[in-house]
Amino acid sequence: MTTSYDCTSEEERAGGIEHAQRAISEKKCIVMPTDTVYGIAADAFSPQAVTMLLVSKGRSRQMPPPVLIPRLGALDGLATEVSDEARKLAETFWPGGLTLIFHAQPSLDWDLGETRGTVALRMPDDEIALELLNRTGPLAVSSANRTGQPAARTAAEAREQLAESVEVYLEGGLRPVGSEDALPSTIVDATSLPLRVVREGAISLEQLRQLVPGVLALGEVAPEPMPEAEEVPMPPLEAPEAEEQLEEASAEDAEGAPEVIGSATDEAGESEQRAPGGPSAG
Repeated sequence: MTTSYDCTSEEERAGGIEHAQRAISEKKCIVMPTDTVYGIAADAFSPQAVTMLLVSKGRSRQMPPPVLIPRLGALDGLATEVSDEARKLAETFWPGGLTLIFHAQPSLDWDLGETRGTVALRMPDDEIALELLNRTGPLAVSSANRTGQPAARTAAEAREQLAESVEVYLEGGLRPVGSEDALPSTIVDATSLPLRVVREGAISLEQLRQLVPGVLALGEVAPEPMPEAEEVPMPPLEAPEAEEQLEEASAEDAEGAPEVIGSATDEAGESEQRAPGGPSAG
């Protein structure tokens, strides 16, 4: 049976978090507030639960959900090949409205859909979401609405769209707090360099570039590397020019010959003087 909890009340919040934790362990879906919009959540490590989430939204496996985590330290346990640039963004904007796409750890036993070996991670800046995440661990979370419909800004709005497909609704009031617009998280592809924005949202491109100037904007193409300079072969000299250069070179050799010979003679003389004191050549 579907149950809603008013999490603005401390008593109901405690009961709601407990019920939501139990529902997650039973492979069911719940709705919770985040710092952007409301999300429908399921156990990220349960293929059955993730399938229920996708079915509830009317979404195919070709659109896998992101994963929300309770702390920055969970990043390296779920992702691999994390660049310094991506880590800098995570350290600055987590918790917050930034989702980063990484290569997933190959040892993880999960099935989020057709991810092609990647995972989208975010740490939300919301007390209710973080309290639940600290109890359950990473959750697969997508916006709490039917695909193609407006994102829910309250649990009540989410229930109008998702109805009985969700076990628990945690009502925390309007999201995002203090904003008239429902802003999704900004999504950045961090699977390669340069990093690139694949969805605009709560964190602006200007904010990202203050930390990592090379972040590509949505639809921007990385500049091609400059080709290496090739050595251009000198054209062959004409016969008269070749003869002139040979004559000049001969004249320069003749002028410099005494100094070169003198230097070589001095070095040889010192060697001859040192030879008796050293080991014999024979």
